[in-house]
Amino acid sequence: MSTPHVVVVMGVAGTGKTTIGPLLAERLGVPYAEGDDFHPAANIAKMSTGTPLTDEDRWPWLDAIGEWAHGRAGLGGVVSSSALKRVYRDRLRAAAPGLVFVHLTGSRALIEDRMSHREGHFMPTALLDSQFATLQPLAADEAGVDVDVAGSPEEISDRAAAALAALDSAPAQQ
Repeated sequence: MSTPHVVVVMGVAGTGKTTIGPLLAERLGVPYAEGDDFHPAANIAKMSTGTPLTDEDRWPWLDAIGEWAHGRAGLGGVVSSSALKRVYRDRLRAAAPGLVFVHLTGSRALIEDRMSHREGHFMPTALLDSQFATLQPLAADEAGVDVDVAGSPEEISDRAAAALAALDSAPAQQ
């Protein structure tokens, strides 16, 4: 890429944000930050019991991610965040203009299968339906790309890097 972007790897739980994020960061030669690490302890406790977060729960988490992304402006970086709603992405962009999103997408069946094989993660598969119900895919006016999560982590991160490169080479829209 010509200028190092700050990239948010987004999607519902189980799409592989924590796996793809570091691989993509390595390919781009920038640091990676795990979005879950920005959650206050109360959020993790709430999700661990199978209770979905409210928007009020998410604001401090999104603000912390936005602060990290702002600090990486012009330097590049990759951070994971579900960023399921447009308003969440708008909040991130308000803190760090120029963010680019990589939306990891896939069938519910594939994602549920992957979630059922994870060990030691606080997000139960019971919350997957609420994640899909909340998801607002990237709109045409949002800088970003959709990347299918079928295949190996290396294949997915290759597709993400290629999609970002194609986004960079696309003519600017007026």
